[in-house]
Amino acid sequence: MTDVRLRAPPLVLGGAGLSPQVACVLVALADPQYGAAAAIVGGLYAAVILSFLGGMWWMQALCRSDARWWPYALAVAPSLVGWAVLLPWLLGIVAPQGPLIVLAAALLVSPLGDRMVGSLMGEVPAWRRLRHLLSGGLGALTLLLAMLAARG
Repeated sequence: MTDVRLRAPPLVLGGAGLSPQVACVLVALADPQYGAAAAIVGGLYAAVILSFLGGMWWMQALCRSDARWWPYALAVAPSLVGWAVLLPWLLGIVAPQGPLIVLAAALLVSPLGDRMVGSLMGEVPAWRRLRHLLSGGLGALTLLLAMLAARG
């Protein structure tokens, strides 16, 4: 029988993975003059994590020797979404709120990608709960950062 309990390393380090976005929110709350910088750093962090999630999907497809195109296309999509929303923002073409909302939404729906690709984690309910908690937490923090950026 497979042991389905979560171990301390993924719990502790997964939680630590939320700390950069928590720090960005706290900076934006504490001193609005740094809100724009906090939004940029938080947006970049959200895009990096989206890319990481796409990498998980890519590896899952590779581990299954999946010959279909769509799992790999889905795996590349998070990186492309991150790049596509960050570029106009960082070039000063759009305000930060829209890109941050798109990044937050992508994080919040990312567990659906696990199901679509046939996540190896889907077989272990404890891992799935942690995955939902972390993506949900980072998505909510990114959404909060978008709201804080709107006030600045």
